[in-house]
Amino acid sequence: MDGTFKEGVQLVPVIEEKLQENWLYLDRHRILVFYYKFASLYFGNGDYEKAIGYLNKIINWKVDLRSDLQCYARLLHLIAHYEIGNYNILEYLIKSVYRFMAKMENLSAVEEQVFKFLRISFNLSRKELKQAFENLLNNLKEFEQNVYEARAFSYLDIISWLESKVYEKPVYTIIREKYIAQSENKRFSGITQSADL
Repeated sequence: MDGTFKEGVQLVPVIEEKLQENWLYLDRHRILVFYYKFASLYFGNGDYEKAIGYLNKIINWKVDLRSDLQCYARLLHLIAHYEIGNYNILEYLIKSVYRFMAKMENLSAVEEQVFKFLRISFNLSRKELKQAFENLLNNLKEFEQNVYEARAFSYLDIISWLESKVYEKPVYTIIREKYIAQSENKRFSGITQSADL
């Protein structure tokens, strides 16, 4: 949340060791939530291979759990493969993830637009791709305050990922800059309120 992914990934082995020690006492859903958080940390840190490893654990675990966690794990998995340039499997993954999410009746307008973008992105030049990222970013920002689309933004910070593409900065830098700006705004707001008293 504060963009300190490098520090966060250093905690993963310690937490995973504790999960192994307490395996019998933890419900499977809680473990999968940890895996999703680990994957998100590695994704934010730019280590897409490790993110994919944890996402595969969620996707391949044969246990009934909330479909939203399965859906967003698949979507993040798809984006991680996009990031490392696994274009040879992306077309299959796009169809597979889209089908899975449609079957779960879990497709939001935000996700529909992400899928639409990913489908066309392979055929775009570098200049067209940057413009497509900008267009998608602007389109999705319109949904940020939409109550029905909130879930998509809480599971996956798609806006920060798109901003990283548009502004050509790592995701962790984008998130860290937002966190610092938000902290400054809160601090300034607190000072202003104190002065008014």
